[in-house]
Amino acid sequence: MVEKKSGRYIRIQAQLKELFAECNDLMARMATINAVLYHKMDGFFWVGFYLLKDGKLLAGSYQGPLACMELPKDQGVCWYGINHGKTVVVPDVHEFPGHIACDSRSKSEIVIPIRNKDKIITGVLDIDSNLINNFDSVDAEQLEKIVALLAD
Repeated sequence: MVEKKSGRYIRIQAQLKELFAECNDLMARMATINAVLYHKMDGFFWVGFYLLKDGKLLAGSYQGPLACMELPKDQGVCWYGINHGKTVVVPDVHEFPGHIACDSRSKSEIVIPIRNKDKIITGVLDIDSNLINNFDSVDAEQLEKIVALLAD
């Protein structure tokens, strides 16, 4: 299973690199990452970006059901990832203190901070699954590589 998942991520990264060679626009790249991950990864119920703007964490492009437009400061998994500057894997969102339930069908979550060329966090890639314990270290490692493509 791990090898299958890793292989899928490697193919996705190759596809994204090819697509990104044609377009350098950050928003277009984010939208493309969302679409590819949402449609090619099992159990990815919601895939999207939350971006920091004037101290607020606001919804950017995403795929899936309706999202929270603004996440309350310093609450939830996304802010935890930003405040700690690291990827966060949450096997069961109902056990995460302060989890923000934008959709009650969400069961597990992974958040990857986005850094610009100066290594400053500008937001997060947030992925929810409607399955408990859908994310692991393979997802964390591979999604960090995919997010890093935004700064190229």
